[in-house]
Amino acid sequence: MVKIFRHLGVDVDYVENQTCCGQPAFNSGYRNEVVPAAERFIELFRDKEYVIAPSGSCVSFVKGYYKELAIKEELKPALNELTGKIYEFTEFLVDVMGLASLGGEFNGRVTYHDSCHLLRELGIKEQPRTLIKSIKGIEFVEMKDSDTCCGFGGTFSYKFENVSVAMVSEKCFNIESTGAQLCIGADSSCLMNIEGYLRKNKMKAKTMHIAELLALSLKL
Repeated sequence: MVKIFRHLGVDVDYVENQTCCGQPAFNSGYRNEVVPAAERFIELFRDKEYVIAPSGSCVSFVKGYYKELAIKEELKPALNELTGKIYEFTEFLVDVMGLASLGGEFNGRVTYHDSCHLLRELGIKEQPRTLIKSIKGIEFVEMKDSDTCCGFGGTFSYKFENVSVAMVSEKCFNIESTGAQLCIGADSSCLMNIEGYLRKNKMKAKTMHIAELLALSLKL
């Protein structure tokens, strides 16, 4: 992601002492314990012009759920400002920078998995597809039920292992049915889950984050 932004002439400041946004703890019911992590996140990013993340899951948590936490009153103005300037990677490229193509080239067949938070909480569906389809030489094939959950869901995947495995099994069958070499996604958690099942069952497809695909197409 950083390579792509620098290629586009965007000044990138990577905040090296950043930590997790706190979503895993929040989803497990630790709503009070997660407050220090959220406050740290606000402090670290409050003065940035834009905050970009290669994860719809993280962005949706900050934008939609930080306001439910017992954040210090003095940080609430900064939080309100932050929620208006944090974007998912493809959303920023297409909707803010106005890019429909980065001008790359990649020869191969790919499909795309819609991750739950990205699609359902942020409403991001066409932006990654626009960028993928714009790559010269690529063959894009929609899989069946591309917007069906892959079964990861953080702790869901081990709390309800049998259900999770059934869901990722169906997802991987749909991926393989397209004949795609790569399943592209915009959330590393989904891709990790899908890749694990594909490898374990010796399926042909592999997973790749859309930032990696774009960087590869640009030979960065």
